[in-house]
Amino acid sequence: MSKKLTSEVAISLEEKYGAHNYHPLAVVLSKGKGAKVWDVEGKEYFDFLSAYSAVNQGHCHPKIVGAMIEQAQTLTLTSRAFYSDALGGYEKYITEYFGYDKVLPMNTGAEADETALKLCRRWAYDVKGVRADQAKIVVCADNFHGRTISIISMSTDPESKAGFGPYTPGFEVIPYNDLGALQRALDDTNVAGFLVEPIQGEAGVVVPDEGYLRKAFAMCKAKNVLFIADEVQTGIARTGKLLACDHEGVRPDILILGKALSGGAYPVSAVLADDEIMLTIKPGQHGSTFGGNPVAAKVAVAALEVVKEEKLAERAEKLGEIFRTEMRKIDSDRIELVRGKGLLNAVVIRPKDGKTAMDVCIKMAENGLLAKPTHDHIIRFAPPLVITEGQLMEAVALIKKSILSFA
Repeated sequence: MSKKLTSEVAISLEEKYGAHNYHPLAVVLSKGKGAKVWDVEGKEYFDFLSAYSAVNQGHCHPKIVGAMIEQAQTLTLTSRAFYSDALGGYEKYITEYFGYDKVLPMNTGAEADETALKLCRRWAYDVKGVRADQAKIVVCADNFHGRTISIISMSTDPESKAGFGPYTPGFEVIPYNDLGALQRALDDTNVAGFLVEPIQGEAGVVVPDEGYLRKAFAMCKAKNVLFIADEVQTGIARTGKLLACDHEGVRPDILILGKALSGGAYPVSAVLADDEIMLTIKPGQHGSTFGGNPVAAKVAVAALEVVKEEKLAERAEKLGEIFRTEMRKIDSDRIELVRGKGLLNAVVIRPKDGKTAMDVCIKMAENGLLAKPTHDHIIRFAPPLVITEGQLMEAVALIKKSILSFA
């Protein structure tokens, strides 16, 4: 069947046999390399989504894929019932890489967020002295931390949340980028943590005011509250620094990573914290059969090595400036706003003549560039960080052509 597979057939198979929990662009991809992907008919595209920033190191990076293949041919899974010869080395590498005492390895971003929530609550009871079952975690409106029951309980997005109650208690939602609201929330002595995205990706690459993270961190410290950064999408060099928090010199008490931690080759996520927090979790209280498996361990080390060896943070910072400058040069009343940091950017599209951001994305796909809207009026642009300046300018020309076609 694979030799005769067409886009139409592939899409019909997913429609018939798969759950309808996604609405993909009608492109069926079969190959990827670097900053480009190809569909089953052989058409070439620039990838400007990077699997929601999971493929920062580029599609099928040879070093990462090589590490995965080598380990997969040796030992794939032991569970945590036994030690493996791969996990300890990975734990040493990643904790030194980001500067924390301990790591708790998981598989997906949502799992890592759930892990951070459990750590925060346990720390509240064992260390801060909050009364049993009274701990609160402050979160931000328009957040996106995943789609588990507990995570949607803190969501303000009706599409993610509505119809899935009853919801998990213990969360207080405040406006993003509002220090006054945070200060008022922190006056409650039962508050254990503040969970925040340094840049809100799914909300439309919303960048907070300069100094927001630094001041929020200081406010949390003053109230003995944990500052928890969800860097699943913004971390691993995407915004022009290793972590988005690095732009303001903030070291989170709990750091949540995923996506590009494996370069898109394998599900790998991690939660990092120091001993006072991490060691509140005892054997049997949290875990994952696949978390920290040998393949994941080797893949993550290789993925992090690539970030340093290829100076991907520096590349993202430089190319991001170029991208935003070029986007602002496009003379179109369809473009309302350009914003972002590094190579995590968004263009806000002004709806006109019944055409939305999705229409622009469809036109871009026709012209050879893939991106997706978030909400009806915002297009997120996040290419693999290995993209060259020449490739970036080619891509900019395609975006410009697509937008101007609606003039």
